[in-house]
Amino acid sequence: MSALTPPQPVATVPVPMAKPGAAATQPGAAPGGARVLVRELWKVFQHGGRSIEVLRGINLDLQPGALVSVVGASGVGKSTLLHLLGTLDVPTSGKILFDGANVTDMSPAQLASFRNREIGFVFQFHHLLPEFTALENTMMPGLIARRPRKECRDRAEAILARVGLQDRLRHRPGELSGGEQQRVALARSLFLSPRLLLGDEPTGNLDSKTGRGIHDLFFELNRELGMTLLLVTHNDELAARAFRKLRMVDGRIQEEG
Repeated sequence: MSALTPPQPVATVPVPMAKPGAAATQPGAAPGGARVLVRELWKVFQHGGRSIEVLRGINLDLQPGALVSVVGASGVGKSTLLHLLGTLDVPTSGKILFDGANVTDMSPAQLASFRNREIGFVFQFHHLLPEFTALENTMMPGLIARRPRKECRDRAEAILARVGLQDRLRHRPGELSGGEQQRVALARSLFLSPRLLLGDEPTGNLDSKTGRGIHDLFFELNRELGMTLLLVTHNDELAARAFRKLRMVDGRIQEEG
């Protein structure tokens, strides 16, 4: 794969938001977003001598810069699909192509490097390090990648300002509200300029008003940065605003709109 260009400062110019409940328009094929192709993806778990088919021949095409929601009942395979797309787990069979590169053929070391460079995650629970400030938590991916500390600090400050936390840089997670903690988690996921951002119930632990603010941020950042977003959610409002809405039923995907 070609070397990535150094991350650029995150844009701070406001972008018009879709009205709550309105469907998003399809973003243009931005160079920042990845195209992800999934072909005949199966995931089978062995339990007590039984084979449990969680994913059954998934086929999916995520265009660069698209924002797609995935809905469905608990236990149908939504999180499993997200973990496979994020290379946190490996499929039983099938392919995942990231801009043409077959990530299912990569070694564990290659996958770890690829994941750190290309993919961002936002989970229902923020998983922030409690002993570190919002600024330090956001800097962490850069420090792990051994980037200069000042560069990490400057970039983290810019991203936290973009998500509305410029006055909370020195606060630790225990001093932040649930919505603020999730904004820090989002800022951290953006630090290395991922080309694919995956959200697993990213507002499932928040009240409706706070969650709506996080939803707005996802749509603004998708438009500004052009990254490809896939969000697993039980939130009907968030799902309806996405350009594409997919429903998972018994380990398979149905297109809803």
